[in-house]
Amino acid sequence: MKKFTNVADIGDLDKALAEAADIKRNRFAYTGLGRNKTLMMIFFNSSLRTRLSTQKAAMNLGMNVIVLDVNQGAWKLETERGVIMDGDKAEHLLEAIPVMGCYCDIIGVRSFAGLKDKKEDYEDRVIEQFIKYSGRPVFSMEAATRHPLQSFADLITIEEFKTKPRPKVVMTWAPHPRALPQAVPNSFAEWMNATDYDFVITHPRGYELDPMFVGNAKVEYDQRKALEGADFVYAKNWSAYADPNYGKVLSTDRSWTVDAEKMALTDNAFFMHCLPVRRNMIVTDEVIESDRSIVIPEAANREISAQTVIKRLLESL
Repeated sequence: MKKFTNVADIGDLDKALAEAADIKRNRFAYTGLGRNKTLMMIFFNSSLRTRLSTQKAAMNLGMNVIVLDVNQGAWKLETERGVIMDGDKAEHLLEAIPVMGCYCDIIGVRSFAGLKDKKEDYEDRVIEQFIKYSGRPVFSMEAATRHPLQSFADLITIEEFKTKPRPKVVMTWAPHPRALPQAVPNSFAEWMNATDYDFVITHPRGYELDPMFVGNAKVEYDQRKALEGADFVYAKNWSAYADPNYGKVLSTDRSWTVDAEKMALTDNAFFMHCLPVRRNMIVTDEVIESDRSIVIPEAANREISAQTVIKRLLESL
């Protein structure tokens, strides 16, 4: 595996899940694989779980780790071609990327959507430039359109907690005070569609995702109907995708908040969220603190998904 940006890059899901389970049983079985190898983690945006879990995963494999916060302590980077650089950006990404590649063996990149130009966002220009110009294997720690490490961890978690071969998984939009990218819901939908789960997406009208990611999922505009019989409820906010409202907040309707009454409609479902979560906007205290909330095991599996991916990238060197 030379890059990891989407579900197709991981290949056979059953094999990937088996490999992840093996790593979880013994996280230090492959420490020799990363000896004298360096991972560079590049953050254009903030992070907690991604930073900690990915760094821990690399250390489990014996790697050295360099962390670069582009917006703190580095030159401000220009990302567009043809720009007269007479502003506050002192270095162009096209010089910075190959320089970064000189100092490491594998690169992880985190760069969110700007939510102003849909074409630019959905071309994933930043991570694609790293793939093209770094000369190193590159993996996504969240890009403009996808968050594959999160979705892989979500899949691992569902496999660990499911009680039937084909669970019903419902991804529900929930309110949030700010405009958020579609990366997590896009990616979650992409990975769920790669399984044989009964997968349903529910959201208010106007919040339709890119059809490429919706795929064969059932879309239900009645949240309560969608939740009936669910085994897993994955709550997430996202801003509008369709023009002319791309990147906008169309609603903060708290009737979509996941509460105990909504969860009672399910088949005693587990509650999931990628975190961080706005309590009593996305989900009530009662639900996220219940014994059916698996947000912490889900977050813990971020280490496992990252380690599986980095292991495969190391094996490709």
